[in-house]
Amino acid sequence: MIFDVGECLVDETTEYGTWADWLSVPRHTFHAMFGAVIAQGRDYRETFQEFRPGFDLYAERQLRTEAGLPETFGEDDLYSDVRDALATLRADGLWLGIAGNQTTRAGRILRELFTPDVDLIGTSDDWGASKPDRAFFDRVAEVVPAEPGGMLYVGDRVDNDIAPARVAGMHTALIRRGPWATIQWRSEQAQKLPTFRVESLLELSPQIKSFNERER
Repeated sequence: MIFDVGECLVDETTEYGTWADWLSVPRHTFHAMFGAVIAQGRDYRETFQEFRPGFDLYAERQLRTEAGLPETFGEDDLYSDVRDALATLRADGLWLGIAGNQTTRAGRILRELFTPDVDLIGTSDDWGASKPDRAFFDRVAEVVPAEPGGMLYVGDRVDNDIAPARVAGMHTALIRRGPWATIQWRSEQAQKLPTFRVESLLELSPQIKSFNERER
């Protein structure tokens, strides 16, 4: 089982609020534009362009770091069900990994938070491949000790997580939280593509057990 990071394990509200402050934009205005960009099916990074044309996310991350405001998250930013869900799934005997579109810095933070709770932590910056590209999921398939058909990728986005993981031959679980899942939840793809649809990570253990029993 492999988990996405943002809005799956980590609530990114604080980080996006920090970006609004960095851009000198009211937080509610930034969040409204963020939601509009997602609802239009656009890349979320276009939100920044709406407020500052020519915005370079990687360059601005470096400027934030130099200003003493690097991207960060911690225990308080984890969704409340994360720790209990991981403990339950580990007790079920499942192999657990974390893999998402994250920076090298975020990867270090994830290792501080989740080692030894999971078996693997990989990021797009570490691997040189980003979702939804097939290369990212091929990399996941290389490092997970199972065939793709025996893997479950858990994420909050139909476009970045569920659809490309399905193409790569994996089972998927769509978690309903964060802006993407909230907006996409009633779409045809969100209803038909995932193996599981859950409101909480705590629902995964019983649903996986029931699924495995049916497949025997």
